[in-house]
Amino acid sequence: MIFVTRTFLPKAQDYLSILSKSWKSKCLTNNGPHISTLQSTLEKRFLLNHCIVSNGTVSLQLILKALDCKGEVITTPFSYVATTNAILWEGGLPVFADIGLGTCNANPKAVEQAIGPNTKGILLTHVYGIPCDVDALEKIAEKHGIWLVFDAAHAFDVKYKGKSLFSYGTAASASYHATKIFHTVEGGGIYSKDETLMKSVRQLMNFGHTSPESFDVPGINAKNSEFHAAMGLSILPHMEHIIARRKAISERYDAQLPNGLSRPLIPDETEYNYAYYPVFFPDEKSLLDTKAALEKEGIGTRRYFYPSLNTLPYLTSTQPCPVAEDIASRVLCLPLYPDLSDEEQTFILHHLHRIFGA
Repeated sequence: MIFVTRTFLPKAQDYLSILSKSWKSKCLTNNGPHISTLQSTLEKRFLLNHCIVSNGTVSLQLILKALDCKGEVITTPFSYVATTNAILWEGGLPVFADIGLGTCNANPKAVEQAIGPNTKGILLTHVYGIPCDVDALEKIAEKHGIWLVFDAAHAFDVKYKGKSLFSYGTAASASYHATKIFHTVEGGGIYSKDETLMKSVRQLMNFGHTSPESFDVPGINAKNSEFHAAMGLSILPHMEHIIARRKAISERYDAQLPNGLSRPLIPDETEYNYAYYPVFFPDEKSLLDTKAALEKEGIGTRRYFYPSLNTLPYLTSTQPCPVAEDIASRVLCLPLYPDLSDEEQTFILHHLHRIFGA
């Protein structure tokens, strides 16, 4: 089976050499030395305040809790379900703004049109690591006096206009899940320039402690462990290779895709990380037929993202989003990971041409 993604793992001895220090320190959690080292390393890498939490969904929830999202939150219908669920879990009401056809990201005009008297803020996703129109969105948020948060789960090491995507908006949430290009097996991160917000987040993620014996807010335990941080530290030195290999595979796909398939647009001035390889089919039937035929050959694919989130059955109110609903019905991610061999990619392309290009 050729999977749609596979987790990158360092050499076992590299991971174990870092992890062995935990046997000496006897520290496994509560911001031990590995967490502290990884956190400071990532802060230097992205020039931002940062904290490491248990996973990317919790990172979204902590940001929304700290910002008091009880009210309407403008969001995208084209993302993983965690984006919408985080709003619901923190007592907010998702209001969906449709996406643009080219990048799959929220259309700034639709975002502004959705803002009303009960709007508390905006939560949008850099889909597939492709930058949202951050310039327009920051102007909209400033004009209306509301916060702007980015679900940047796919955006590790992506730069726009020379700056990390994590640096835009009020805050950004990262995912360090095993399927991401940088991972700590399970984990997430929060990035922000707002010192007050980061102070609140750090308190919320540690039971609400203000001192060992005082609690000022009803916090939770969202900390991560030394074992997870050790994985992150052992993967960081490989990031240049990981992104270069993903780029090479993506460019070969680009050059050899069958006619009739198209790709999202990446804005100018973007240093991309090649997080996913989504392709658009002409219609849902051709997607489903191709997906089924590829799976018979042992080639895994994924309808990422499907369904459009404005159609979730547990929403109490929703809005039509025709562009997102259309794109969600005909987008399919092809296999992409550093260990995908040239021979495997040739096999994939051969059957893609045979099935779809026939």
